[in-house]
Amino acid sequence: MNMKKNWWKALGVIILTYVIFQGLLGLVPRQPILNESIRNVYFHVPLWFSMIALLLTSAIYSIRYLRKGRLDDDLVAVEFANTAILFGLLGCLTGSIWANFTWGEPWPNDPKLNSVAIGMLMYLAYLVLRGSFDDEQRRGRISAVYNIFAFAVFIPLIFIIPRLTDSLHPGNGGNPAFGKYDMDNRMRMVFYPAIIGFILLGVWITELRVRFRRLKVALDD
Repeated sequence: MNMKKNWWKALGVIILTYVIFQGLLGLVPRQPILNESIRNVYFHVPLWFSMIALLLTSAIYSIRYLRKGRLDDDLVAVEFANTAILFGLLGCLTGSIWANFTWGEPWPNDPKLNSVAIGMLMYLAYLVLRGSFDDEQRRGRISAVYNIFAFAVFIPLIFIIPRLTDSLHPGNGGNPAFGKYDMDNRMRMVFYPAIIGFILLGVWITELRVRFRRLKVALDD
C-alpha cells in the first residue's frame, strides 16, 4: 500500500539521479562563452520553474484558507512557501555561479535579477509577517491575503517587467530565447524531466515539513 502511495517519490529520485548524471557527464553543445557552463540549465532553470509551481500551490492553499477557515490549509500554505523560498535561494546561487562565468560577475545590474531580488524579499517579508502575530486566526487571514498578493506581483516582476527593457537573460528585452539557439534535443531530454524531478522533490520536502508541523501542533494541544 505504501509503495502505491509513494510511487511519485521513487519517480522523483530516479529522475533526479538521471538529471545529475547527465548534467555532469552527458554531452552538451559547445557554444561560445557558455562552454561547459551550459550544464547549469539542468539545475538553475528547473529550480525556478519548481519554485513558481510551489508558490502557486501555496497561494491556492491560502485561498482555500480564506474560503474555509481551516488552520491546516494555512499550515500547508506556509510550508509550500518555505520550500519555494529554499528553491529560490538555490536558484539564485546557481544563477550567480553561472553569471560569474558568462557575464563576468555573480550579480550584474540586470532587470530580471533585480526583479527576482525584490520578489524574494517579498516572500521573506511574508515569513516575518507571520511571526508578528500570536493569534492563529488573525495571522492566518492577514498572511493569506499577503501571500496571494505576493504571488500576483511576483509573476509580473520576473516574467513581464524584464521583457519591457534590455536584459542579459535569454528571452527578455530582445535577447533571443535560450533554447531556440543553444538547447538541442539531447538537452531537452534532460531539461524537461529535471523540471518534473525538482517539483516532485519540492512536494516531498513540503510533505515532510507539513507532517512535522501537524505533529507539533497535536503535541502542543
